Amino acid sequence: MTTSIVTSIDIPEVPKFKSGKVREVFDLGNSLLLVASDRISAFDCILPTGIPHKGQVLNQISAWWFARTRHIIQNHMISIDPNDFPGLLKPYADKLAGRAMLTRKAEALPVECVVRGYLIGSGWKDYQANGSVCGIPLREGYRMADKLDQPIFTPATKAESGHDENIPFEEMEKAVSPEVAAKARDASMALYKYAADFALERGIIIADTKFEFGLLNGELILIDEALTPDSSRFWPASEYAPGQSPPSFDKQFVRDYLESLDWDKTPPAPPLPAEIMDKSCGKYLEAYRLLTGETLPGT
Repeated sequence: MTTSIVTSIDIPEVPKFKSGKVREVFDLGNSLLLVASDRISAFDCILPTGIPHKGQVLNQISAWWFARTRHIIQNHMISIDPNDFPGLLKPYADKLAGRAMLTRKAEALPVECVVRGYLIGSGWKDYQANGSVCGIPLREGYRMADKLDQPIFTPATKAESGHDENIPFEEMEKAVSPEVAAKARDASMALYKYAADFALERGIIIADTKFEFGLLNGELILIDEALTPDSSRFWPASEYAPGQSPPSFDKQFVRDYLESLDWDKTPPAPPLPAEIMDKSCGKYLEAYRLLTGETLPGT
């Protein structure tokens, strides 16, 4: 695919608030600028090769959901239009177009809010071992990738590196207060139900997802990204079959390729061949198209 891949973003005039595996966050005083790069990580390693259009897909899917879920909970998005950004960002408009979001600045909760609607991944391993997921008992008889009778809420700590760790809801209450924990849980469940129903009509199963929330003037709001192929497990409904692990709309081609190499999963990670980059890019673009009914601008 002929497109520039953005793996590093610097704006010398603006201090960097935070640098994540994919996003760079810049501090504009009363607001933040979140910029989604095309970086991709696997096995907790950032790869030297980016995925074309990945940052634009993540940013614009988040914006698309933010605009459609304000009836459930308010969020931090101000705009993704560079014309709405502060004037000092004008020289960077072309680089920021499609991949940057101007947001309100909230105090992030120190927990990830995870909702699981299907039994897969670590949840499936947990269930096989002790009949529960993150301490929540489940009935007998589930198969791998089965839809749960009801979605479950499984909060986790935020890990700066490595994997997040699941925690009981009671521990989340201690970390943020019982009232805030209950609001975040209820909002997470409502967001997941709304999004899962919506996506299923468009051929995508959202098996599980994670949300982040923050407090702004005492009000709980949705922050970070929402319901993207990076923060959620998206499965094509047409290929879903309980009892086996379905294909997904995210890093599957990348993970499968890396598993085939003689690499011990410690940095530095190996570069990706063009074929794997293009296949992964195609999956991100397909997820965008199925959800929104449109092709990603510029592709």
